[in-house]
Amino acid sequence: MAGMATIAVADPADLLALYDSATYRTGAPHEAIDRLRAIGPVVWVPEPALHGWPAGTGYWAVLGHRETKEVLRSPERFSSYLGGTQLRDPATDADLAFVRQMMLNQDPPDHSRLRGLLSKAFIPRAIAAIEAEISQRAHSLVAGVADRGACDLVADVVGDLPVAVLAAVLGVPEEDRGLLYDWSNRVIGYQDLDYAASSAFDPESGTDMARAALAQRPAPGPDGGMPDPRTREGLADLYAYAHALAEYRRVEPGGDIVSLLLRADYEGTTLSSEEFETLFFLFAVAGNETLRNGIPGAVLTLIEHPESYERLLREPDLLPTAVEELLRFWPPVMHFRRTATVDTELGGRAIGAGDKVAVYHLAANRDPTVFDDPHRLDITRSPNDHVSFGFGPHFCLGAHLARQQMRSLLGEIFAQLGQVELDGEPERLQSNFQQGLKSLPVRW
Repeated sequence: MAGMATIAVADPADLLALYDSATYRTGAPHEAIDRLRAIGPVVWVPEPALHGWPAGTGYWAVLGHRETKEVLRSPERFSSYLGGTQLRDPATDADLAFVRQMMLNQDPPDHSRLRGLLSKAFIPRAIAAIEAEISQRAHSLVAGVADRGACDLVADVVGDLPVAVLAAVLGVPEEDRGLLYDWSNRVIGYQDLDYAASSAFDPESGTDMARAALAQRPAPGPDGGMPDPRTREGLADLYAYAHALAEYRRVEPGGDIVSLLLRADYEGTTLSSEEFETLFFLFAVAGNETLRNGIPGAVLTLIEHPESYERLLREPDLLPTAVEELLRFWPPVMHFRRTATVDTELGGRAIGAGDKVAVYHLAANRDPTVFDDPHRLDITRSPNDHVSFGFGPHFCLGAHLARQQMRSLLGEIFAQLGQVELDGEPERLQSNFQQGLKSLPVRW
């Protein structure tokens, strides 16, 4: 296989560092990525059995910026549908069939139809209401800790903003918001034992709809592990809640995006209940966790670059440009997988039909052929062609709201707290997919 020549040249330790979720508990392996990229923009990575997960077939890691864009804009060659968008293959044919129902794991024209329905729901009036919610929540969250002098930024401030915004987007009652936190923990944190069985939500504080859904929540096994959250059984409570919410909003529509989405029409078609449930999963997880990880990552990056932090305090008008650079520096989603549909070529490598191909946003964002001095934080960098929100047909539909949340919360931290500094060791998420922080103790 063509990939074997790459393995002979690449340091096995660098390949393992890229793949192993434990690597990321101490930080992203940028030095290993640089050494691998020096071999070529596309390298073959084995998938050994690790941390209780079985061995995989191996995959092509795409580390170059140009090659990443080529993959993401070419669904006819690199499919989201064939094998899904996660490195690990679904365990059964039934599991694969289930994940293929999700927009994230579809190719045009099916993906185009669902995206068209979503675009109809994201009308200016709905977005304007959400932006007002973002500004108000960001201000009150920071004000709630301002007189304390210290806090855990993840637990005390950041975690609540994306959950509150998502609840507004999804039409989830205020008392059920905590469910979104648990669901996203279980999906994104499946490699981290602290998150894999997250159950912080108190059903007594929720609605009847929440209690009925939680009755279907799977129980941890003898080892404390949960069923695969990419299966319907692994998140039975989420899908039960989504089904009940859709039934409620069809009868009692509001001004939320879910109500608009359920009424949307795209080329004579509307959304089925099953399609809504998988879109609810996408919103509830992706729309939550990326911000929960991206905002603390941005703050930690600024703490580690105090001169940039000080400049932002002096020149707050730089914040929009700085947010783009912080997203480049700390992409919350580190990679996405595709599957080659045909024998093809990429970055000088012969890719076989059926091969797994993983684009690394983490690597593309620091490709020296595109970004001058890529490991330097430059809050004035422009243009900034980062791929943290993806590229092509799957470009993140929520990118605008994500940027707004980052600008709002960072702006409130600067205005109310000034320059924060570490008050203990940050704790990183064990995941080779999401670059996240479980804890960020700070003082001011």
